[in-house]
Amino acid sequence: MYERMMDKSVQPEINDIEQHIGLNGSKFLQFLEDALMIRYDIKREIRFPFGNNYGWGYKYSHKTKHLCYTFFEKDAITITLQIGDKEVQLLNQVLSTLSSKTQSLWENRYPCGNNGGWVHVRILSEDDLDDAIKLIEIRKKPRIVQEKQKI
Repeated sequence: MYERMMDKSVQPEINDIEQHIGLNGSKFLQFLEDALMIRYDIKREIRFPFGNNYGWGYKYSHKTKHLCYTFFEKDAITITLQIGDKEVQLLNQVLSTLSSKTQSLWENRYPCGNNGGWVHVRILSEDDLDDAIKLIEIRKKPRIVQEKQKI
């Protein structure tokens, strides 16, 4: 795992997060949030989920539907989301349009349910972010589908 913000006793401030994730991580995080705000009624909460193994991150929800977590890493972010059994068929329809990296992440997912699972997409490029947004859209159909935006 990459260097994350692991001190559970100290909730990071926005400037701490920006410094930790760096310029590229901040750019990708802002793009993600902008994309989510266009597509959903977003609620963002800072969380330290899953025990002591993942560190601080944002939980994004649409109304009561959990969309994803974004974990803060040194000079990067990782988007973690679950594709449920009911969503697998839709994912399989678009999987070939996703990058080989994302296809591999799905094939090596942490299993959940009969066919679903958890995927951790480390965002290092626009393509990684585009794929992560497509996975979120599989998780919850957006109210508006946007043309591909540029960072």
